[in-house]
Amino acid sequence: MGLFNRNKKDDMKGTRQKATKVEIKPFEYHPKIILAWAKGIEGHSELLNYLLENGYKELVMAAHAIRLKEKARTWLMKNGYPHVMAMINAAEGNQQALRWLQVNNFTLFYNMAIAIDGDAEGFKWINQNSTQEYFFLTRIITDVKDEIEEGHNDVHKRSTE
Repeated sequence: MGLFNRNKKDDMKGTRQKATKVEIKPFEYHPKIILAWAKGIEGHSELLNYLLENGYKELVMAAHAIRLKEKARTWLMKNGYPHVMAMINAAEGNQQALRWLQVNNFTLFYNMAIAIDGDAEGFKWINQNSTQEYFFLTRIITDVKDEIEEGHNDVHKRSTE
């Protein structure tokens, strides 16, 4: 057998980690929980503590992921919330994440992401097709992301080291 006839799988042995399929968990919450999450994202730590203590760790992790905490982002991916992480990534302008949301029929998250990223059509869709708490949540995430972006662009907040 010649060099070019080898099985490509043999060439890849030991160089690729085995992909683990994680079940995508549902994202269905009472409106009051969504509102508590929104206020937690906004900075109300007592509401994040409430969510954590009452079985909503994924929402707490998502709040931290929105604020760019890498451990929280990894946790979401490993624990059944890649759709939440895709929404966060898409809201940050990641086109691959945006396409993934669209292809996998996460229409609410798709529209939240485009709204957060500055497309008014996203807010229009949410207003017409979703509920007030998701509109409010999207507005809060938008404000937090804008605040983070301003912090990154503010020369007075940059380290001089």
